[in-house]
Amino acid sequence: MERLSTHSRVTRDFPPDARYLIGVSGGRDSVALLDWLISLGYERLIVCHLNHQLRGRSSDADAQFVKRLVERYNQELATLRLPGARTGKRSARHATAGRIGFELGSANIRALGKKQKMSVETAAREARYAFFAETARRRNCRTIFVAHHADDLVETFLINLFRGAGSAGLAAMREISTRRIDGIDLTTARPFLCVWRKEIDDYVGEHGLRFREDATNKNLTPLRNRIRHRIVPYLEKTLGRNIRQNIWRTAMIAADEEKWIDSELRDSPHADLSVVKLRALPIALQRRALLKWLRAQNVSNVGFDAIERVRSLADRDARIAKVNLPGNRHARRRAGKIFIE
Repeated sequence: MERLSTHSRVTRDFPPDARYLIGVSGGRDSVALLDWLISLGYERLIVCHLNHQLRGRSSDADAQFVKRLVERYNQELATLRLPGARTGKRSARHATAGRIGFELGSANIRALGKKQKMSVETAAREARYAFFAETARRRNCRTIFVAHHADDLVETFLINLFRGAGSAGLAAMREISTRRIDGIDLTTARPFLCVWRKEIDDYVGEHGLRFREDATNKNLTPLRNRIRHRIVPYLEKTLGRNIRQNIWRTAMIAADEEKWIDSELRDSPHADLSVVKLRALPIALQRRALLKWLRAQNVSNVGFDAIERVRSLADRDARIAKVNLPGNRHARRRAGKIFIE
């Protein structure tokens, strides 16, 4: 954790004196991230917590825990600003800190997933980022810190690999990425992406941090939990203990390559797409251009099948002019253009 203070790209690109959002669920990872950023002097954080309404009173207790956590940090910071306050190693770094904000949202994730025909996990992710984007709009802040770490990156890589993802999916996560959500260009920063879960556990123990334990993390029904508790340990036992590091390295290489490919494709300022220009691209770039365009049109949960359906509209022999997309939306071809409806 100490090396992150001086070597993290996030801490270099996002100076402590600016305003930032931070997603805090109440679990150990996000609690550790909040504490670590405060220790570095990030004074204007706005803690964002979305109640997913999935675990009844436990979900409500999570929200109350995060609210009290913010209050406790604000009390500590206020005390450290008083004349004559004691200045230890951590308090000296806190001495000029400001007040931490708090934003609480709520969403019925099960109802949303059923309505949008999504898994609970996908619906929860979509709801969180919609909440983050709305908070970013109201607070006039376009960057959010989240606590994804190296083990999360490995698990996401494997999930996408098993689902048949291309290179964009194998990139899994990036240390810094920008996504357009409901008209807001929200930048997500992941300072812990090179930190392993064991290192976060050590940090939490060293600083005596309290956090909320989510019992559903042990439920083997969600794919991510099966990969975490069964698949990765099996791979380590069978292929060697360095398998996590090797997968992590592959994902980071893929992310760098994806960043370069994205930079080679211009953002389309239009809501429709030229069939002629799409046909002129190699197939690999057609898929990438469509992925970028669909995301810009706020089409959620875009996968290979959806991209191929839209790509088929540009086929010279195509007999159809309309295809289905996730979220009960459609892509249509008319007069040499492809557009969303």
